[in-house]
Amino acid sequence: MDGIKTILIPVKDVAASRELYRTLLGIDPHVDAPYYVGFNIEGQEIGLNPAGHADGMTGPVGFVDVPDLAATVASLIALGATMDQEAKDVGGGMLVATLRDADGNPIGLRQQP
Repeated sequence: MDGIKTILIPVKDVAASRELYRTLLGIDPHVDAPYYVGFNIEGQEIGLNPAGHADGMTGPVGFVDVPDLAATVASLIALGATMDQEAKDVGGGMLVATLRDADGNPIGLRQQP
């Protein structure tokens, strides 16, 4: 594993947030769509998610890339994590899921297509 590769930030106003993060990070987004705005800084993805609040996100969530999402979810649940958001395809075959550790902290998982 390479650690947390993606940090998703829930936003309410994607246009205003895009400009704020464009200024903060000093780069243009490599993905600029109504459903997602993504900035990539040397392999670190910072994503603005306008559906995040509706999906229950209350703040930024770090996502770890895993080779087998279902197996990782099962392993973490066996160790006391709880399911927050079931695995879903967010486009192009990329699967994501969110769990919570015993202290309620979010754990994001992502499986590349």
